[in-house]
Amino acid sequence: MNKKGFLSLLLVALLASGVTLGVYKLAGFDRNEIVLQEAGEDSNLPQVRFAKGGNSNAPADFTQAAAQATPMVVHIIATQSANRRSSRGNQRMDDLFREFFGGRGGGGEGFRRRSRPAQSSGSGVIVTKDGYIVTNNHVIDNSSKVEVILNNKKTYDATIIGTDPSTDLALLKINAKNLPAIVFGNSDKVKVGEWVLAVGNPFNLESTVTAGIVSAKGRSLNMLQRGAGNLSAIESFIQTDAAVNPGNSGGALINTKGELIGINTAIATRTGSFAGYSFAVPTSIVRKVMKDLVEFGTVQRAVLGIQFGEINRQLAKERGLDISEGIYVGKVVEGGSAEAAGIKEGDVIIEMDGKKIKGSPDLLEIIGRKRPGDKAEVKLSRNGKIKTLTVKLKNRDGNEKIVKRESAATFSSLGAEFKELTSAEKKQLDIDGGVKVSKLNAGTLRTRTEIEPGFVITEVNGRKVKSVNDIKQTLNSTEKGKLITIGGLYPNDPGQRYYAFKK
Repeated sequence: MNKKGFLSLLLVALLASGVTLGVYKLAGFDRNEIVLQEAGEDSNLPQVRFAKGGNSNAPADFTQAAAQATPMVVHIIATQSANRRSSRGNQRMDDLFREFFGGRGGGGEGFRRRSRPAQSSGSGVIVTKDGYIVTNNHVIDNSSKVEVILNNKKTYDATIIGTDPSTDLALLKINAKNLPAIVFGNSDKVKVGEWVLAVGNPFNLESTVTAGIVSAKGRSLNMLQRGAGNLSAIESFIQTDAAVNPGNSGGALINTKGELIGINTAIATRTGSFAGYSFAVPTSIVRKVMKDLVEFGTVQRAVLGIQFGEINRQLAKERGLDISEGIYVGKVVEGGSAEAAGIKEGDVIIEMDGKKIKGSPDLLEIIGRKRPGDKAEVKLSRNGKIKTLTVKLKNRDGNEKIVKRESAATFSSLGAEFKELTSAEKKQLDIDGGVKVSKLNAGTLRTRTEIEPGFVITEVNGRKVKSVNDIKQTLNSTEKGKLITIGGLYPNDPGQRYYAFKK
């Protein structure tokens, strides 16, 4: 089956569009580090052993691995607000049918369609004894309430510490202690053909364990880019044939030692149910995203500063290359990391940090593990000769600064939290200003408009908005009873939208 045909099968149980949330400094939730239990460290968890039968071809006994991991996988119920005409939680799925059914409309007080609160469910994995839980972004995004149900049936309200649409990961926190925490395995050491187990809560059932093998590594489906308009998406999935169904999203993919090697995220299917293809985010990416969200409130993204293509037969023939695998450097970004290191157009990157680079998933996974200021050793082919260069990585703004998310400004009457756009976000949206609605609480925007998290406000009552203060000044100068019109756009849904309400 060709790539186009395979992608046409892709049906992903994604329930929410991507909006990054900040760190909430609530009681016990303001720590700036996260301690994960890595494989090889001392733990109170039982050592997994496997039964040895007389038949060497018999499959391993998975009972102990399943027993070890099951208590650490939770059921997640996410509730979306009742006043939404249509949840952007279904945005990624809607995108697949957009060309047939058209785009979203604007809205105002007279055009609001009320509905019951919507609920979605998924799975999550306890990663620390004090209540940090990792899941998929699409499971909880755009939710007004998130509940976590442990394997022992105890229920907790969860706080969203942060999300990363680029990897479809999210980090939650519950107020609990002495929880069973999963042991992190090394996804780099996972081999094709290796036995794995998927643990989750499909179809709202209790913890379910399925077995399969690793079918492939470094899979890229263009799922996150197509679904969320996310140009910085990082996809390097572990592909397995362990059965994964709706509700498994955010659950654990473990090895036969009971160690976490991935977070189950997507399936490829014609029917919406499992058809032999499931995909998990490797722990090499999960580990980094989680630590960034706890420490900084946002994920630190390093970029290499090149435009590239994967080497294939046609490209190799056109460029006269005697190499069959790697990343072809089509353009070097001025002032970027690659230029500073001496990488040039026409180079072919064949290795990074000692790992062979066969295609873009390999490259993006390694870069995705790093922060601005980190170094990477790049081996490349230039005019038939092999060169090794050291690259000091920068962020999208062209510097090595670590970004900490500032506390979002909150207007009590609007019930919203706002965040000013970065220069990279402005460039991506092709606008010179704007303020993002990062979260909606109880207030005017939630109850009297259809604005949803992620909306970028570019004007209020015809006045351009370049900062949070611009919104505040315009609202303060508007008389009570007068109409307030807010204009802007959604990053993954081009076109100006307008919302109106009376002050």
